[in-house]
Amino acid sequence: MKVVIIGGGWSGLAAAITAKKAGADVEIYEKTDMLLGLGNIGGIMRNNGRYTAAEELIALGAGDLINLTDSVTKHKNIYFPGHHHAWLYDVNKIEPVVKEYVEDLGIKIFLKQRVIDVKKEGDTIVGIILYDGQFITGDAFIETTGSTGPMGNCLRYGNGCSMCVLRCPAFGPRVSISARAGVPDLQGEREEGVCGAFSGSCKIGKETLSKEICKELDEKGVVIIKIPKEDINLEKLKQKVCQQYALKEFAENIILLDTGHAKLMTSYYPLDKLRNIEGMENAKYIDPYAGGKGNSIRYLSMAPRENNMKVDGIKNLFCGGEKSGLFVGHTEAISTGSLAGHNSVRWYLGMPLLTLPKSTAVGDLISYEGNMTNTLEGKRKRYTFAGSEYFVRMKEKKLYSTDTEEINNRVKKLNLQNIFGEAII
Repeated sequence: MKVVIIGGGWSGLAAAITAKKAGADVEIYEKTDMLLGLGNIGGIMRNNGRYTAAEELIALGAGDLINLTDSVTKHKNIYFPGHHHAWLYDVNKIEPVVKEYVEDLGIKIFLKQRVIDVKKEGDTIVGIILYDGQFITGDAFIETTGSTGPMGNCLRYGNGCSMCVLRCPAFGPRVSISARAGVPDLQGEREEGVCGAFSGSCKIGKETLSKEICKELDEKGVVIIKIPKEDINLEKLKQKVCQQYALKEFAENIILLDTGHAKLMTSYYPLDKLRNIEGMENAKYIDPYAGGKGNSIRYLSMAPRENNMKVDGIKNLFCGGEKSGLFVGHTEAISTGSLAGHNSVRWYLGMPLLTLPKSTAVGDLISYEGNMTNTLEGKRKRYTFAGSEYFVRMKEKKLYSTDTEEINNRVKKLNLQNIFGEAII
């Protein structure tokens, strides 16, 4: 069996790993020259409910990528406003580590290969078409193309192309594979009539900050600096995709996290004002390069899907990550991608598709987002283990835990231990 994955971010890689473990031949087609996408600038793991979800994934047999981020973690168990026991991985080290691991599994990776269309027979996809006309066949397909781009969307719903890590000008715009297959996209909103939301952080070169700030970042992993009262902008919080970071503390303070670079926890901050802050007189944005003005716009292309990650209306198309809903974060992408990869093989074999029980955090998040996206109010929210509305729900349902043994027992009682690690072909 051959599984073809479109998009090489966290979700696509997670799907590739579980499909490969299940026994399929797997190919990944990524439009840029690097894997991981937003994972190359993210860096935050295990904060709040993501700790629970990470341990669930390990117990389910899909902990490969969690273990890899753990292996290049710079800081463990740090606190910043609203977030406990966060782990910060080094964004400058993670991509080569992941690429080598995935290739060692025998998964084929094709970089700089943008997928632009599909060919169908009835309600089944028989192949994908690359930008140069190549036709790639497969048995099942998984779309993990994300929800950002093309550049026109960042102009229409944001402040223009901010030249972010996705690099649409160089590698071409994102194409919605599900839409090409005839399934209309869903879009998230941030207010009535305004689609999408700004990415929630920027990267600043650590070497452009003062020695004092760098020392504190190296030692503690986090630096918090008061913003002058006249520069506080609470309204900007409404634009952020990462609602778990849309607390007033993030508007009243400069919050820097050490992820290899200095991760500035705001969608954008005018460079002239940033350089008025002590220790940041020489600050320079390195992603997005126009971080003084804007950021990328996300949640403009989601596929309607079932809780087993199959796309509605297409027999052999699955989805994960932001393509599959209003999910925020690496752990969330790994969770949805892992389920999509596993179920693509089950579908080929004619087996019942797996839906994770709502007594797991991963299963409950997928189900809850699916229900909420069907409502107007729900389309204006984002869903993450790390905070906002879903983390409140997580605690209310007693799904949140940092006790590894308790989490393992939860998975074991459901007879799901290592379900994603077992060969079924």
